[in-house]
Amino acid sequence: MNLEEKLSPVVKNLAPSGIRRFFDLVNQKPNAISLGVGEPDFVTPWHVREACVAALERGMTTYTSNQGMPELIREIASYLNRRFSLNYDEQEILVTFGASEAIDLALRALVAAGDEVLIPEPCYVSYTPCVQLAGGKPVPVPTYAQYGFKLRAEELEKAITPRSKVLILCYPNNPTGAIMRREDLEPIAALVKKHGLLVISDEIYAELTYQGRHTSIGSLPGMKEHVILVSGFSKAFAMTGWRIGYTAAPLPILSGMLKIHQYTALCAPITSQMAALEAVKNGLQECEAMVSQYDRRRRLVVKAFQDMGLKCHDPQGAFYVFPSIESTGLDAHTFAEQLLEEEEVAVVPGDVFGPSGTGHIRCSYATSIERLGEALTRIERFVNRKRQLLPKRSLG
Repeated sequence: MNLEEKLSPVVKNLAPSGIRRFFDLVNQKPNAISLGVGEPDFVTPWHVREACVAALERGMTTYTSNQGMPELIREIASYLNRRFSLNYDEQEILVTFGASEAIDLALRALVAAGDEVLIPEPCYVSYTPCVQLAGGKPVPVPTYAQYGFKLRAEELEKAITPRSKVLILCYPNNPTGAIMRREDLEPIAALVKKHGLLVISDEIYAELTYQGRHTSIGSLPGMKEHVILVSGFSKAFAMTGWRIGYTAAPLPILSGMLKIHQYTALCAPITSQMAALEAVKNGLQECEAMVSQYDRRRRLVVKAFQDMGLKCHDPQGAFYVFPSIESTGLDAHTFAEQLLEEEEVAVVPGDVFGPSGTGHIRCSYATSIERLGEALTRIERFVNRKRQLLPKRSLG
């Protein structure tokens, strides 16, 4: 029996993750310095881990309600109000297996066959496959380095059709580090309201904003009914392995997402929920200390790439830089493969995040200053070597 023929056509046609391919290559080089992983290099703060340990010692090993622990939901509602001026009732919040589950739930709750989902790109690699798995049609919307990789109303409006239903926003952005200020979001919000769109706003990097406070599109006037907020604890509180996130949405939509969640996941682990409760109540001081370290690394890395002669816009959020490598004469995949082979530094080709990433690489600075310094030295050596191989321009 040919078991591959039994697979769903949608699954068979899904492209494998471009990031995963480079992770596999890195695993073959134990001494490589990886700038490819989108994960904090900090350990979850001890008091957060201790809350989990204490819960286990008290025998807290049961299911919780499908929606999540009431005390955690209350703290999330309070946190969203304090930090981002978002007003959600407790019944409008759902605790999930990380932000990834929340994105999947939102798409499956909203998207019917043939509905179009607008995806500004470069973007997180999971958005397009999740849209396809939900039966929707992904519609890329380009963003550009000369505009700081911000989504502009002109590009969005050109992509909207009568089948457009959902817009996915991710700011601060993975992979570019771009952010959207209030003045950037206002024309986007106007288009959303004009066309009756829904917005899945992935704000997992909200706390990693380096100049001023993050603005959520859901905080703009008249936008709450259009927005499904997605966030979590992985980036801000160094809790990637705990797989704990949340979503906040108007009750009719949240209820639809909860239906799917209760049949497919039941509830998030109680141990992770206890840790998240401690993090959201008492973890912002450590979060701010981590952000300060990221900011120092950000400035170091941007300057280093600019000093190499590689164009690199100044990222204002997340923990990625997205320099252009076109001046080396190499495409991004060749650049990344040869850099790993010759200098044992791993980066991710920009076009795995969409065609707008062509000619760029993504580098994460979620690693120590010492390792960043060594990686940048190796990259500079590699870039200089490749430039020497470029054909000389004619002087005539």
